[in-house]
Amino acid sequence: MKRSQSLLFLLLFPITMLAQQNATADELFQKAYTTAFEKKDYAASISLAKEALEKAPDYTDISIFLGRLYTWNKDISAARTVFENLQSRGVKDEDYFIAYASLEYWNDQNTNAIKMIDEGLINHPSSEALWLLKAKVYFGMNEYSEAEKAITNLLVINPKNTEARALAVRINEFSSKNEVGITYNYSHFDKQFGDDWHIVGVSYKRMTSLGSIILRGNYANKFAQNGTQIELEAYPRLSKTFYLYVGAGYSEDVGIFPKYRTGVSLNANLPHSFEAEIGYRQLYFTNNIWLYTASVGKYYKNFWFNLRTYITPDNKNISHSYTGTVRYYTKSSHDYFAFQIGKGISPEENRSNLLENETFKLKTFKVGAEYNFAVYRNFFSVGTMYYNQEYLPNVKGNQFDVTLGYTRKF
Repeated sequence: MKRSQSLLFLLLFPITMLAQQNATADELFQKAYTTAFEKKDYAASISLAKEALEKAPDYTDISIFLGRLYTWNKDISAARTVFENLQSRGVKDEDYFIAYASLEYWNDQNTNAIKMIDEGLINHPSSEALWLLKAKVYFGMNEYSEAEKAITNLLVINPKNTEARALAVRINEFSSKNEVGITYNYSHFDKQFGDDWHIVGVSYKRMTSLGSIILRGNYANKFAQNGTQIELEAYPRLSKTFYLYVGAGYSEDVGIFPKYRTGVSLNANLPHSFEAEIGYRQLYFTNNIWLYTASVGKYYKNFWFNLRTYITPDNKNISHSYTGTVRYYTKSSHDYFAFQIGKGISPEENRSNLLENETFKLKTFKVGAEYNFAVYRNFFSVGTMYYNQEYLPNVKGNQFDVTLGYTRKF
């Protein structure tokens, strides 16, 4: 049996070799492509691409692919040689500029990457891939104003570019050194409380090399009583993927605000335009209340979807709060409509003082909408929220909120 197999191999081997020799450049190119992406065998794919180029030395697409293969195989000098040869031939293909600029970007040669991208954009001004890469390079260089220009140009070309939309939101956080803001929240209750609530917040945000820092002061009139609170928040960056939220607050007016509040979350910007968060919030009125939070978000074209939960354990049971949010972006990362629906009370809401008693364990339903828009460096928001809460067993009341906000960046 083994002799038969050996004989068959000897008979077929010359035929196989002849077929390989007679394969066209396109066939070898296709085989190299399959070998690289399905088998992840870059060395074998490089050999096939080089063989294809021997048959068709001026086949630009194969040369570009060979340069990419060398890049993926971490043979940087060989990749540069291929791209420099294409440059000397005066190649103007869009994929050539993308591949060459990507090589430089991935190897921290950002100046060379921008040079190649700009040359590519002269020849392909509507290239979404080149504009996106330009925004990424400038963002990695901490050149946030240039990154913002690049991503804005891309979103003009295609507002539904999912990756661009996610990156635009991240760039927005760094696009200015300073930011001042003011918000006003009005709450009306039909049964639960006899007096309306008024809350005003004033904030200052400063961007640093480590991330943003926010100082906020809040004034509230609740239960016909006045109270103030001071808060400090920071968003230190750990890497390109991870950053933290760290927050703390203090108030002498317990009941209107918690005496102390703290919070820490780990946030991640994940592949495929996903993002996630996990952390805790702590409120202290007369006793500590610990809440654990997790959320997952996803950008898709003009949309951002987010689902967040707060879990509050105690000795008897575990209380849950869930909120779903959908944003629809119209232009930039500052211009969007938002819709929100959920159940339960979260510590980020202006009604977080209701967590001090047992009412938050009863049924609460909420639904609301928000509109944000920008005029140059002025940013405006208007929102409304409706709550239906079981504030006593089998007794429900309604709450209506209106929130206005203004922010100035400089």
